[in-house]
Amino acid sequence: DLGFRRLIGHVASQASGCLYCQAHTLLGAKNFGIDAARLVFAGRVTQPEHLARQRLADLFLDTLPCNAHTTASDALWAGVPLITLPGETFAGRVAASLLNAMHLPELVVASTENYVRLAIQYASDAGRLQAVRSKLAANRGTAPLFDTALFTRHIEAAYTAMLERHSLGLPPAHFDVPA
Repeated sequence: DLGFRRLIGHVASQASGCLYCQAHTLLGAKNFGIDAARLVFAGRVTQPEHLARQRLADLFLDTLPCNAHTTASDALWAGVPLITLPGETFAGRVAASLLNAMHLPELVVASTENYVRLAIQYASDAGRLQAVRSKLAANRGTAPLFDTALFTRHIEAAYTAMLERHSLGLPPAHFDVPA
C-alpha cells in the first residue's frame, strides 16, 4: 500500500474533474479505512490559479511507474518539494531529472520503502520540510531547470556549433555545449 494510510492525512488529492479517478481514489481510501472526507478533489482552473493553489501543498508525491512531467515542473516552480522513485523508462525518470537540475537529489529515492520513509519524515517533521522548501526556493533562481538565460545561451551555442560544422562541410555529429 506504499504507506497510503500513513500519508493520506498529509496529502491533498487532486483528480481535476476525472470522475473515474475520484471514484478510484475514494475506493482506495475506503479499502484502507480512510474517511473520504479527508480527501480534497480540486477542479480545473487557469494556469496562474493552478500555480497559486499548488503553493498550498506541503509535499508532492510523484506517481509510479510514470512520473509527473509538466505537473512536477509546476510544483517545483510553485515551491512544492516532490519525492520521486525513478522508473525503468524515460517517462519514469523525468521527475528525477528535474530534481537533479534543481540540485535536490535528496528527493530522489531508490526503493518504495525509501519513498514511503522519506514522505513520512517530511510529513512528520515541519522543520525538515521547511528546510527543503527553503532550499528549493533558493535554487529556483540559480539552478539550471528555471534558468532561461542559461538555456538560451546553451541552445544558441549549439546552433552555432551545428552551423559551423555545416559550413565546413562536416556531417552531423554529437557534441557537448560547454557549461
